[in-house]
Amino acid sequence: MKERSRNAPVKSKPSGSGKTSHVTGVDEGLQNHDSSRSPKRSGYAILALLVLIINGSWAVHHYQFENMPEPLSAEQAGKRGFSEEKAMKHVKALTELGPHPVGSDALDVALQYLLTVEFDSAENTLIRFYACIDANYVAQLNVDRIFYIDIGAVDQSILLYVLAASEKIRKMAHWEVDVEVDFFHANSGANRLVSGLFKGKTLVYSDLNHIVLRILPKYASEAGDNAILVSSHIDTVFAAEGAGDCSSCIAVMLELARGISHWGHGFKNAVIFLFNTGEEEGLNGAHSFITQHPWSSTLRMAIDLEAMGIGGKSGIFQTGPDSWAIENFAAVAKYPSGQVIAQDLFTSGAIKSATDFQVYEEIAGLSGLDFAYADNTAVYHTKNDKLKLLKMGSLQHLGDNMLAFLLHAAASSHFSEGKAKEADEKSGDDAAIYFDILGSYMIVYRQRFAKMLYNSVIMQSLLIWATSLLMGGYTAAISLALSCLSVLIMWLCSLSFSVLVAFFLPLISSSPVPFVSCPWLVVGLLASPALLGALTGQHLGYLILRRYLSQILSRTKANLSYMIQADVANLEAERWLYKAGLVQWLLLLIVGNHYKIGSSYLALVWLVSPAFAYGLLEATLSPARLPKPLKTTTLLLGLSVPSLISGGMFIRLAGTITGLAVRFESSCEEVKKTSKGAKTSIAIANCILFGLSLTALLSGIAPPFTEDAARAVNVVHVVNTTGGYGEMQEPNSYVSLFSTTPGELTKEVEQIGEGFVCGREKVYDFVTFAVKYSCWTQNDAGSGWSKSDVPALYVESDIRGDDRITHVSMDTKSSTRWTLAINTEEIEDFRFKDSSDELIPVGDKSSADGWHIIQYSGGKNAPTRFNLTLFWVKNYTQDQNPLLRLRTDVDRLTPAVERVLMKLPPWCSLFGKSTSPHTLAFGELLSVVETGFVTVPVCLWIRESTQDLVYVYLLMKLYFLAIE
Repeated sequence: MKERSRNAPVKSKPSGSGKTSHVTGVDEGLQNHDSSRSPKRSGYAILALLVLIINGSWAVHHYQFENMPEPLSAEQAGKRGFSEEKAMKHVKALTELGPHPVGSDALDVALQYLLTVEFDSAENTLIRFYACIDANYVAQLNVDRIFYIDIGAVDQSILLYVLAASEKIRKMAHWEVDVEVDFFHANSGANRLVSGLFKGKTLVYSDLNHIVLRILPKYASEAGDNAILVSSHIDTVFAAEGAGDCSSCIAVMLELARGISHWGHGFKNAVIFLFNTGEEEGLNGAHSFITQHPWSSTLRMAIDLEAMGIGGKSGIFQTGPDSWAIENFAAVAKYPSGQVIAQDLFTSGAIKSATDFQVYEEIAGLSGLDFAYADNTAVYHTKNDKLKLLKMGSLQHLGDNMLAFLLHAAASSHFSEGKAKEADEKSGDDAAIYFDILGSYMIVYRQRFAKMLYNSVIMQSLLIWATSLLMGGYTAAISLALSCLSVLIMWLCSLSFSVLVAFFLPLISSSPVPFVSCPWLVVGLLASPALLGALTGQHLGYLILRRYLSQILSRTKANLSYMIQADVANLEAERWLYKAGLVQWLLLLIVGNHYKIGSSYLALVWLVSPAFAYGLLEATLSPARLPKPLKTTTLLLGLSVPSLISGGMFIRLAGTITGLAVRFESSCEEVKKTSKGAKTSIAIANCILFGLSLTALLSGIAPPFTEDAARAVNVVHVVNTTGGYGEMQEPNSYVSLFSTTPGELTKEVEQIGEGFVCGREKVYDFVTFAVKYSCWTQNDAGSGWSKSDVPALYVESDIRGDDRITHVSMDTKSSTRWTLAINTEEIEDFRFKDSSDELIPVGDKSSADGWHIIQYSGGKNAPTRFNLTLFWVKNYTQDQNPLLRLRTDVDRLTPAVERVLMKLPPWCSLFGKSTSPHTLAFGELLSVVETGFVTVPVCLWIRESTQDLVYVYLLMKLYFLAIE
């Protein structure tokens, strides 16, 4: 028989079933020549497309987050505009003070600076006062009256600065504008937040000082009844001078106040600027103002300025519950910046932090906006939060946006006066979804509209898929399932490759996070393996899907040549993988819509744009046509819009998370679609990139940490006064070195010396967290502190009856910053008092992991003696578990700590936060155990008097007799 020519036409036989297969007939004309085989797409074209998308995303990121406005001088801004040049002088003055935490002398000086800052109207230059102003100068100011307020350690002559600043601001302001300055001293108070970082805690404060400035029109009395609050904090953590967090915010507020004082005559609402202290110790400044200041009752909106890095564009990362503020900000801001995905991450607890906005929303019931600087997140709360890293244009960006919004809001009579808690009932549908495009436009819409839009897209997508599966039958359903399996394998392989590299990094590098000082190493060390894993996983799924389609074609289209069947299977598999990518975004959109996740718009964009491109350029209703390779235009069109909207944001998010790696708490535990050729090219490129990154790491070209991107460490002189049951021990003291950054401290200890030993044997409980891995030394650990510094817990009485009640007195000695944990498995409730006030009443307590924590901070004149009444549970266990755990902090450098800090490598920096101990910390424990005769206190500190020694001796003797 003569062999059939390969190019001869082939007639397909009719199907006996009468049904149309998903892989359908063939265009006969395409079978008449070799060109019937679909041309292969060049792998280099896809590689070029990938490079184009990556570079395009980087360009979007640069324009959206790095492109800063030009800083304005005083002359360019004029008296009504915002000048970064002026604001920068404030930042410089405040950072020159060094770290200024609550209770420090430097904070008093910072307050003095804010009270005495003024601008000479003739020369437009900054004037600062450090000496007392004499009577002649006061007379020249035409001050009508002088107020004397007891502000503790701050000299009364500083009140003259308040009057001088008020008078100067009043003289500079528009003649129809009133400017009022209030130096506010907050009394003791307690803050219990029901959600977020401080859940299960009570935050107690005392002796805090704030500065409040109010601007309102002189002849509109009703304006004083409605006010917009602009707030930030003056205090810093003990380890940072706070150029970013938050001297930059204070500087912006001062310059805003100067400019707004020339616009206030047209306002319908007052503007209040709150310069508070105590934020770093648990949002205490905001709470004390909201609960104690008379102006707080007039507030209708709150705007908080924060920083979790230093400089860059200050964007909105929290808003609501009412959407008025974000909608109007988007309409008037000059450079709108904000991403709802940041709000989703922050409120979910993925970022362990809190801002004053939580107090304004939860306690005061206010809606508003929360801004934050987020460049260089690795320097947050470290020594590198310094002026030289503050990017030019950062203050101008925030200042211009805030000035435009405040002028609009203060002149409006339509902003919401409702409380956030009242609005919260409908906030599910009225919550704002917002994101900016290129930092120039902001899109805002409410959840109600999002629900309609998402439901529409979901229903249409499901309808299209249902129709496609009905037409394709069983084969289409299996193909869809296998393509979705391919996507799942792709994600699993991508994550596995990255996790595998992350697992081996500590074995070849001195740090598990070697990319902190050079964030772009993340691309080579983690992103490249992730992409390589994704390609590997997708190819495995592709092979499975292609094999299935080949089997179907061999049965249903046996009349086609083997090579044509292979081509059809390849191209059909490629298209199914493309469509499976749409399915993953559809599923994410369904889940996000159900749970009302704001960032679900990303799933919408990544679903609609590629689907539209596919439908426009690829889809066909003709069953008698060979599939063709996906057009490069389809990929370009489908990915351009998602890359424009989310490309820069994803890069920004990756950079932020990389910076946060400095304080991943590893040693501290809280109490709590392409062708094969393209794949090969991309895989080779990724391997090369990974190799180059690994070479840079191993050669030391890119060290894990540098002086400007330092490792976060804590150096604490620990004095532990906790003994065993029935034992009275002398205090055990040592210097502890530990880090919130993952990795061992071997290299650091080698440079420091001082006899440090590292390991996991010495686990120490700092009440708010436990150190699992640390280094310690006892060299010269007995100096720099005395027994008069050691805190004491005394059981005054232990009354048994129907209800067991124990009265405990506490003396924190020289410490006005301490943390106390109460065992809620034994104690049902408690009352806490200082010498004059009841700070925490009975009732409404929460706990976390069986403990309720009281976190206290105060100024120099804060009390140090307290009384605690414990109400036991009905069926207490009578075991020897501690009832109370106390840690007191003293901001003092002992000789041992001072030597360690002097030898600390330059790539290390002290790290501070509200739960971190200072450089000197004392630990105390109290257990009350049940005996047959009497309940006695264990682990009391021996008072230094003969009478007390006799008392303790008799008490312990009684205890041992009772045990016998």
